[in-house]
Amino acid sequence: MSLWQHRIFRILASKPANVCKRCRFSAKLEPIGIFEPADDTKQYVTGQLFLHRIFGYRGIILIPWDVKVYDRDEFATRSYQTNSSNSNRDSSDNHSRAGNDDAGRIRGKRKEESSERGTESAVEQTMSQASTQSRLFYSVLMDERDWKHVKYRTQTEGVTFLHETEENSPFFTIPGLDYVSHDDIMPYSSLSLKPIQHNLLDKFISYEPTTEPPFVARHALKEWTSRNRFWLEPTDVYKETTNDIRVTVIPFYMGCKMKNDTGGNGGSLALNNYSGTVPQYWWRYCIRLENIGTQNVQLCERNWRIFSMNGSLETVRARGVNGVEPLLSMDMPAFQYSSHVSLYTPSGHMWGTFRIRTRAGKAFDVKVPPFTLESKTASRDISGSTDDEPEK
Repeated sequence: MSLWQHRIFRILASKPANVCKRCRFSAKLEPIGIFEPADDTKQYVTGQLFLHRIFGYRGIILIPWDVKVYDRDEFATRSYQTNSSNSNRDSSDNHSRAGNDDAGRIRGKRKEESSERGTESAVEQTMSQASTQSRLFYSVLMDERDWKHVKYRTQTEGVTFLHETEENSPFFTIPGLDYVSHDDIMPYSSLSLKPIQHNLLDKFISYEPTTEPPFVARHALKEWTSRNRFWLEPTDVYKETTNDIRVTVIPFYMGCKMKNDTGGNGGSLALNNYSGTVPQYWWRYCIRLENIGTQNVQLCERNWRIFSMNGSLETVRARGVNGVEPLLSMDMPAFQYSSHVSLYTPSGHMWGTFRIRTRAGKAFDVKVPPFTLESKTASRDISGSTDDEPEK
């Protein structure tokens, strides 16, 4: 039985048992609901209950999002198929094309050398080598009872945002609010009036027995979504696979704070106090690493490049992520975490690598696909933020 099938049941109590002398305890199990067939052809709606296919927690869908996915794997596959198809042409065609390919390689090399002179051009060229498709992602509430069971993260996932009235403590977090792709939704139904435990459930969702599913969005959810859309909405997703390790990145623009100009540090990556005259733009980025191969590996180092549109390029290199060096094993094949970055310009790029080590001690680098840091509200951020924490 797989991990997510185990999570269909919950241990309610443990009591001494005399049935088996070798077993000191017995457990009572309770089913949480009935699985529904997954449907790749339709959009799940607000109120749909689900199990997460990778992380196994129970959840309820709040908001569906239509996002743009940049998939470098699909681009590589299509390029390979195109080249394979071209190789089947007759020899005269091949001879003619060979001269064109040579010229194309020369032009490509010159273009590559030229792009290396400008980091921005190089990043944009790399990002263009990705297949772009529209995919469904969902904002969801995680069941509080399952937070401690999710072992694949450094902490319970939450949405971070900025608050205009706080300068020394810039981040506010709504714990247990995650983003899930359509492929990771395993829908189920339940007769329980409160199948999910979360302190925002009653504020955002109401029970309507005549609808299907019987959980619908309250006005408060619609109003809150509309008011905070710019830091709630995932507009782009980036994917790339290296040596059977798939990396998925979802960046979120959080807003802008004013920071003191310390004199000459406007191009650095600053993560400290706010207040002053220099606009500092903030992003949160969520990263998932997924082992789709057959051997256990461990993440031991990260190496980031952060490029700002003012021309600055910063390198960040450190051990692990968020203080841990996660193992991507066959039992726990995925790991997810979130972090933050700030720039003194309203846009930029990030890319990098993760150093992965096998059990045999062999190390290799896994690429993090280049992704864009883009301010959605640069013109009005300088005058003030509209971030709003949901009322409790």
